Amino acid sequence: MVYDIRIVTERELREVVALDLTMVDVIERAFVALASGEVVMPPILSMELAEANGEVDVKTAYIPGFDGFAIKVSPGFFDNPKLDLPSLNGLMILFSAKTGLVEAVFLDNGYLTDIRTAAAGAVAARHLAPSEVTTAGVIGTGVQARLQIEAAHLVRPFERVLVYGRDPSRAAACAADLAEKIGIEAEVTTDAKTLVQRSQLVVTTTPAHDPVLMADWLHPELHITAMGSDQAGKNEIDPRALAVCDLYVADRLSQCEVSGELEAARSARIALKDTPELGEIVSGKHPGRQSDYAVTIADLTGTGAQDTAIATHVFAAMGAYGTVIST
Repeated sequence: MVYDIRIVTERELREVVALDLTMVDVIERAFVALASGEVVMPPILSMELAEANGEVDVKTAYIPGFDGFAIKVSPGFFDNPKLDLPSLNGLMILFSAKTGLVEAVFLDNGYLTDIRTAAAGAVAARHLAPSEVTTAGVIGTGVQARLQIEAAHLVRPFERVLVYGRDPSRAAACAADLAEKIGIEAEVTTDAKTLVQRSQLVVTTTPAHDPVLMADWLHPELHITAMGSDQAGKNEIDPRALAVCDLYVADRLSQCEVSGELEAARSARIALKDTPELGEIVSGKHPGRQSDYAVTIADLTGTGAQDTAIATHVFAAMGAYGTVIST
């Protein structure tokens, strides 16, 4: 039997896939599906390569009703910028949910992961951030710092963004890029505490193993999205913050317990009042932000359901893009 496989490059994907409200809705539906309890999503296969300052994650999920399911391989090699190479890379393979045959290979170099991760941040902001946000802040200066702020602006069109990073030159470049891309005021800060205190929405996008945001910086009318802790041992948020905030939300509780901010809280034996998942908030199964004065934290580790959602969406939208190989 002969069947076709579509091979699609990053360049082609960039012509089809954008970070917009349509993509936010696609990823939001993935979280709703997760809340149904019917998604088959195994634990993340994760491997650390300490000698190369690298890591590799493999994620997948089957969502009932979807025509396909994706398997995504996502390496992160954090010394790559010294070689003028991106830190993140990878590809996605889309399989038919009916036959198990490969339908497409997306040679995206991590682009689809970047887009779906940023869209997840927008879902969190849409359902957890205060209704009015004038100033957002980002701790981190890489690709996700830019994309997370761009995505958050889609659902909470703030006027100003504050940028903090360990390297002032990279922080300045990030701020300049955001000002040009979104068309808002962008300011570099030299103190993360000041950034948090001036913001109503903060995103942390670092691979830190020690907190970059402390519990005593929290204030009313604040939402935090932490998306850098996607491996065991990483920790961006002071564990005490999870206990003193009004609402802590995990993208997937079982993942956050072993590779998210919740891992550090559990290790510190900090008890939390409640630990809903983002899909439960989105679907209305659990109450979200109760007032604009509340303090909320979203812990995003990235789910295979997001990968299946974006891969199936992209495949349906590809049209004639890509190279078809018959096998």
